[in-house]
Amino acid sequence: MLHSLYEFLTAAVGNSPLEWVAVLTGFACVWLAARESLWNFPIAIFSCALYIVVYRRSGLYSDSLLQVMFIALSVYGWYEWLYGGRNKTELPVSRTRPWEWAVSVGFIVAFTTGFGYYLAHNTDATVPYWDSFTTASSLAAQYLLMRKRLENWWLWIMVDIIYVPVLWYKQLYPTSALYALYLGLATYGYIQWRRQLYKELKIKN
Repeated sequence: MLHSLYEFLTAAVGNSPLEWVAVLTGFACVWLAARESLWNFPIAIFSCALYIVVYRRSGLYSDSLLQVMFIALSVYGWYEWLYGGRNKTELPVSRTRPWEWAVSVGFIVAFTTGFGYYLAHNTDATVPYWDSFTTASSLAAQYLLMRKRLENWWLWIMVDIIYVPVLWYKQLYPTSALYALYLGLATYGYIQWRRQLYKELKIKN
């Protein structure tokens, strides 16, 4: 009984200081993204680099790979936010195009099925299909975030709802709590970006 309690408390404060640094920087980058701050990108790159190690140690191989992709996408997104608008101006908030939804959904289905099967049959991953689904959905959401599409927050809300129990199951308690906070931040981000979009539409009209 005492041994089980000790194990829980040890995991609850973090498997390592590395996880806590990743948690704090992860929270900071999402908060900054919700505020449309360019600083979200360098902080996201740092946080993702830490999570490569954290997730790999926990057997979440798809999520570990996801962090590598996030780093590359963050570099590209940094450029897009600065120069992706008309005539290389700052990129404004906009709606997701129908073709972007079609590509995103197709990618999520294909990646979840294919990579989930690979993880299930070639690794010791404990939740291969959930792991693959959250990875694919996160990549789609990150692409939409890079393009400042308002609906990227819808995907993040869905992903966060799934991540909370999955990470708790993997005994990554601080990170599970972080994703619960991400859920609130994603909702906040959607509200903030929607206000900005309406403001920009009024200016155009």
